[in-house]
Amino acid sequence: MKSPLGLSGRLEMIAAMGLSGTIGYFVVESGQSVWNVVFFRCLFGSLSLFAYCWAKGLLTPWPFAAKTLMLATLSGTAIVLNWVLLFSSYGHASISIATAVYNTQPFFLILLGMILFGERPTGDALGFIALAFVGLLMVTQVQAGSLSWSGGYVIGLLQALGAAFLYAVTSVIVKQLKGIPPHVIALVQAMLGTAMLLPLADFASLPTSSLQWGYLAVLGIVHTGIMYILLYAALQKLPTPVVAVLSFTYPAVAILIDYLAYGRDLSLGQWSGILLILLGSAGVNLKWRFGFGRPRISLART
Repeated sequence: MKSPLGLSGRLEMIAAMGLSGTIGYFVVESGQSVWNVVFFRCLFGSLSLFAYCWAKGLLTPWPFAAKTLMLATLSGTAIVLNWVLLFSSYGHASISIATAVYNTQPFFLILLGMILFGERPTGDALGFIALAFVGLLMVTQVQAGSLSWSGGYVIGLLQALGAAFLYAVTSVIVKQLKGIPPHVIALVQAMLGTAMLLPLADFASLPTSSLQWGYLAVLGIVHTGIMYILLYAALQKLPTPVVAVLSFTYPAVAILIDYLAYGRDLSLGQWSGILLILLGSAGVNLKWRFGFGRPRISLART
């Protein structure tokens, strides 16, 4: 029988990942440029996270020293640019494909671990990375046959890969911020994003309807404030394998929303490629055996 703590953690994780899966729909339906979408997400997200952190007493005393504040700022730069690239990729490669490619994050995390910390991935991990790479090629080849480079599809794939890389960079930096409440880190990131994108926001082309403003408000308050609160609450309660499994709620919901809202009908080849990417990601996260011998070093949590 699951403990009440474990059950609440699972529900919070499913809710957070389910919300993540709907982000693409709200981005597209807002009708705004990527710069405006990310700016208002950061602005509304900052306000909601500030209210939460203030109510919980997380801002006093101020938890950052000069070094940790610099690291939080670097992580904020990476996560904001990650949002810019990911949201841009929706318009080129579709929400489904962009989300699937975005799930290559764990592989970039392994690459950064090798470069920055001298970590050596196991043969099993390398096998699952190769499996996901085959899936990525399958997704690319299926579409490339019908869409030209000028059509923007390949650009969308590269943007999604760039977003995945930046998310991995953010993860590496945030791991150095031990002892600082994650909600406060998210607040600093959102505040930084608001300042970064203020000069790039197009205030001459703001939403003309309350519905569009509603989409932007939901992206900030729900998909940033509430989602991060749910996510971090779940991470404190659940073991890594459970987190890894429940994380796949995100791509599943995103693909379903893309089909229901926009009629995105994926081919068998695309489905196969997506499944290989997700299988490879699951294998790395859950440290499955691939048949290349006993692991020598356990991979860091992603």
